[in-house]
Amino acid sequence: MENSIPTSCCSYLNGQWGNIPVAGEYEVKNIIAMKIMDAFGVGGSFTEYYALDYDADIVLMGHDGPGHIAIAEGKTKIRPLDVYNGKVGRGLSVEMSVRYGPVTLLAVTEDEHHKFKLLVAEGECVAGDTLQIGNANSRYRFPIGSRAFLEDWNVQGPAHHCAVGVGHITPAIEKLARLWGIEFHRVC
Repeated sequence: MENSIPTSCCSYLNGQWGNIPVAGEYEVKNIIAMKIMDAFGVGGSFTEYYALDYDADIVLMGHDGPGHIAIAEGKTKIRPLDVYNGKVGRGLSVEMSVRYGPVTLLAVTEDEHHKFKLLVAEGECVAGDTLQIGNANSRYRFPIGSRAFLEDWNVQGPAHHCAVGVGHITPAIEKLARLWGIEFHRVC
């Protein structure tokens, strides 16, 4: 693999075989989800939900570092931090929001028989205030509402991370699951 500048700090290394997703927290299944989204050309940003705004019916999602800058809304920023990922010391982090408009979330999870399953939800990334803490932070609205989204998503047993891509591509992901012979579940 050739040495090159990462295409999005901490989440993709650009090599001779294309973009290679990398992520922390030993989240191997989410690396697969990120690569699927990237292969479809829609991003694949590493994310997790971290807050809810029930008044606005919004789910706030993001993660430190691994944002896919190809799907950023506007310019990304590199923010120096005195406390990096909860640890004293210095570091840099990528701060961005996912492009406003339709999005698809993808998680690679397992069913009750320990077989892989693709879990999908479609929503919309919307403008609004986010935390300015050096992370990829975005606000998402789902057609079934934030409470129903969280309940329906979590009952499927995913890890707390997923990949987000721009556009609604659920039919393509469902076809991929059929080709692979694995289960598929759409939340919304």
